[in-house]
Amino acid sequence: MELEPVAPTAKAPAERFTGDVYVNPVHTPHEPSRLIASLVRFTPGARTNWHSHHLGQALHCTDGEGFVVNRDGTVIRMRPGDTVWTPPGEEHWHGATEGNLMCHYALLEGTGDGDGTTWLEPVTDEQYRQAHTE
Repeated sequence: MELEPVAPTAKAPAERFTGDVYVNPVHTPHEPSRLIASLVRFTPGARTNWHSHHLGQALHCTDGEGFVVNRDGTVIRMRPGDTVWTPPGEEHWHGATEGNLMCHYALLEGTGDGDGTTWLEPVTDEQYRQAHTE
């Protein structure tokens, strides 16, 4: 058993996110485990690009209000206490609503050579506004 050191907060890369997003690693994989856990904070209006995870991802909302949206247009509004599962390979995006921050734990399995995330194009302003109407 070991206590993991506290990792510094990092601003998420602008080429994968719109707006200000901050990440605190909670757990990095230790062989044979591939668990990756991060606390991710989105400022109002901030969001990910479209992306998918090779082995899926669970998001557990702790604060604020946000969306998870997939390519078929399904919109799930996340509030504190909600957990959303995105299956392996499902293209989706997630982020905060316009008027609220959103904080979630991101839980996923790495692939041995990384986190298994395939990053795609940015979410357009129109796609983001559409999530607010669903």
